[in-house]
Amino acid sequence: MKNPNKQLQINPNWAQLQQKLKSHGPKPPATILGKRKERTDAELDDSLSHVNPLTPVNDDCSVTDEVAMDCEMVGVSQGNKSALGRVTLVNKWGNVIYDEFVRPLEHVVDFRTQISGIRPRDLRKAKDFRIVQKRVAELIKGRILVGHALRNDLKALLLSHPKEDLRDTLEYEPFMRGKGSRRALRHLAAEFLDVQIQNGQHCPVEDARAAMVLYQKNKKAWERRVKDQIKLKQKQKKRKPKKKRKEGDDLKTDLAETASQ
Repeated sequence: MKNPNKQLQINPNWAQLQQKLKSHGPKPPATILGKRKERTDAELDDSLSHVNPLTPVNDDCSVTDEVAMDCEMVGVSQGNKSALGRVTLVNKWGNVIYDEFVRPLEHVVDFRTQISGIRPRDLRKAKDFRIVQKRVAELIKGRILVGHALRNDLKALLLSHPKEDLRDTLEYEPFMRGKGSRRALRHLAAEFLDVQIQNGQHCPVEDARAAMVLYQKNKKAWERRVKDQIKLKQKQKKRKPKKKRKEGDDLKTDLAETASQ
């Protein structure tokens, strides 16, 4: 039978370890919360790398010096003629500054819903074409207008805009392939922005944002190209040959010189 009063001998290594722990103070245990925080940070980094570039970086809805526009069309007449059904403008940050459904001047026979996303109910309380046209003209006046196939949008609005103030992603040469091969906006967005758009019904807000982001990412090179084109045109105008003098004018000059002799 073991003697209960006999003291147990402590291993000297264990005694030494206890002494060190006392001298350094208690070490706080690792908490689950700390590990959870590390996982959250990793997830945050991963989510940041997949941020949609079309998402506005702020909520400033002011009208900036650069605005992007996109329009959706409906079919009028026999359905093969396009008319404005919706127009959207965003500022340089992608925030919407104007977005309206439009009641065309002619009767709509095809809403083209599968592409335009416009339904009959959308045009029941839509604004009159002339009101929308006037407001859009005010918003784009004196500003850089960005978009894709802007010629079609301006034609639908019955508006014009100075050529030197147009930034059309359809016409920008670095975006083209081969010998001036123009590309769809969805292809440009997929290649240069790594984002998918126009999968089914088109969203004019999304399309206008895509055009604006494409412009902003290439703004320096784009503006340099525009300036070079303007300078080239100015030089070409100066180099234009003078009008040739008509034979009759030469004859009159010769007669005048003869008479004076």
